[in-house]
Amino acid sequence: MDLLFPPRCVACGHDGEVLCDACRASLRTVSEPRCALCGAPTAWAVARCRECAGRRLRFDSARAGVLYLGPVRPLMRAWKERGLRRAADLAAETVVARIAIPTADVVTPVPPDAVRQLARGRHPAVELAGALGDRWGLERADLLARSGGGRRQTGLGRADRAGNVRNAFVARDAVGQRVVLVDDVYTTGATVSAAAGALKRAGAASVAVVTFARTVR
Repeated sequence: MDLLFPPRCVACGHDGEVLCDACRASLRTVSEPRCALCGAPTAWAVARCRECAGRRLRFDSARAGVLYLGPVRPLMRAWKERGLRRAADLAAETVVARIAIPTADVVTPVPPDAVRQLARGRHPAVELAGALGDRWGLERADLLARSGGGRRQTGLGRADRAGNVRNAFVARDAVGQRVVLVDDVYTTGATVSAAAGALKRAGAASVAVVTFARTVR
């Protein structure tokens, strides 16, 4: 198939597996200094930044491999909506190269909404969690489930996002577990905070959020 239909970069259309070399090189790392809690880039190191100050975020830390800019946008669209092959491997390689291995016992994904999953067929968070577990030598387990559908988060403001997922997750027994919680994109932190809260209520000792990309406000 590759002979008949050579793979093209999803961002610029040039030859390349998922992303061409030039587009890969343009991915922007979420570099230091950054917020110790949510991982947002900051002018200097802070315990909490303006994005997370005054909010009750349930995770212990959040880190992302790249900023949600440039080639990342078409890459995520193709991954979510078209089930792009090899996207999980590229994302995992990027994360591993740019984020230190969290101190953890298990890696678990933010679970997909069942209805939307039927339409998409693939879920980036699930694929990324498996790929990261393999590379980091961590057990992969499905500790979370959705307790309701809710609206799509896309297009909602911060307050609406938090309300939309407030009771969206339930967790299996996670007593004493140090968990890496994986999602594809960190936007406001509402989804991963709700999922982390469910894990903490199920006994998780700590929850470190890892995402491929994050938006910057």
